[in-house]
Amino acid sequence: MIKVVAHFLDGRLVKGESFDVAPARPHCLVHTPDGQSIWVVLSELKGLFIVKDLAGKPDYKEATSVNPGDPRGRGARWLEMKFLDGEVIVGASTNYSAQIPVFAVVPTDANSNNTRILVNRGAVGSLRLLQTA
Repeated sequence: MIKVVAHFLDGRLVKGESFDVAPARPHCLVHTPDGQSIWVVLSELKGLFIVKDLAGKPDYKEATSVNPGDPRGRGARWLEMKFLDGEVIVGASTNYSAQIPVFAVVPTDANSNNTRILVNRGAVGSLRLLQTA
């Protein structure tokens, strides 16, 4: 199981674990620490954050600079996404396309609590492709 935090467009959070997370799947089942099983529909989310720890790092300020030599970005596009709620995330995506509703991003900060994010394209206010040369 992987640890996930579902950030809903309305600001709600659901934290737990899931077996069945994939960008091409429109939903997943999240098992919360208190024993609930909740269907999460990706189109209702800002993003589904795959995390190292459900408690997170509330005081941590993530780096947003891109290291062109970062092996996690090999074969990927570096993106700067500004979400409708104002948050800005920089990360690498191997499957980004303006035509697909959900795409995966690896945050640029290797020390982030987030290991991967499934981003709902509809929750992104603006997106910029970054040059890394």
